[in-house]
Amino acid sequence: MATNPIQFMQQTRSEIAKVVWPTRREVFMTTMMVFALAIVCAIFFSVVDILIRWGLELILTMSA
Repeated sequence: MATNPIQFMQQTRSEIAKVVWPTRREVFMTTMMVFALAIVCAIFFSVVDILIRWGLELILTMSA
């Protein structure tokens, strides 16, 4: 069932009015959580990379 453009705009406006926008504090807290998680992941993968490199070096020097 097609709606005309005026009804569409009215429905769109009423749906946008239902949206609950986050507060500044919520945005700040979630942003800090994202940064913290990115740092934790970077440290984790750096440690994994170092361990893999160490293990490969150990294997390659043993066979040489």
